Amino acid sequence: MGEELKGRAAVITGAGRGIGRAIALAYAEAGASVCCVARTRSEIDETAAMIAARGGQALAIAADVCELSAMESVFAAATEAFGGLDIVVVNAGANLTGDPVEESDPAAWERTVQVNLIGSYYTVKSAIPHLKARGAGKIITIGSGLGYRGNVGDSAYSCSKAGLWMLTRVLAQELKPFNISVNELIPGPVVTEMSGIVNRPDEGTPKGRFAAIGEWIKEPQDVAPLALFLASQPDIGPTAQSFSLMRRDR
Repeated sequence: MGEELKGRAAVITGAGRGIGRAIALAYAEAGASVCCVARTRSEIDETAAMIAARGGQALAIAADVCELSAMESVFAAATEAFGGLDIVVVNAGANLTGDPVEESDPAAWERTVQVNLIGSYYTVKSAIPHLKARGAGKIITIGSGLGYRGNVGDSAYSCSKAGLWMLTRVLAQELKPFNISVNELIPGPVVTEMSGIVNRPDEGTPKGRFAAIGEWIKEPQDVAPLALFLASQPDIGPTAQSFSLMRRDR
């Protein structure tokens, strides 16, 4: 186990798989106690078991970020279990429609915004009192390049991520007096179930190769070092900033 986050406690939403799981494992290996949150109990139990097997401390809580009371309970339980809260990674996300606006399903459009933006709001709103009680903290929102440039068929996802970036900046302004930094991490294309990017054997591993659009297609664990960097910055460190792993301009 490492030392970068020794004595720190973190809550990570969407920690059952993909980027969230990779960050949870990296934080635990750096010495943090990690609360893993997701809707699917089996997935977060597996993440917590992986952390425990490596000698780390983990708590698994099944909750929907779209339910404010559930998120309030998550942070109360994590604070009680770990004695405080230092880091929040707002990672839970969804992209439930790939159709142009005219052909889109309103229910899927609304649910995408509900998870990515309203769910993020519920997450940070529930976390803030616990971070303030600690006297400092880090909030890391997982953004997207689509929140800056958009994409045909991705209006809901793009709008929700654009809104999340604005929420990140406003939160940073509000929480600066309390030594709580708020920054955005943009992973770029990552091999995950949600992204639809798969590792096809006939194409070789996507790690390190460039797609036709000129992007680096990453594995989830490739995102973890930047998440660790942001979590380990000093209290006076960067805030209201966007850190991107994308290769081309947004």
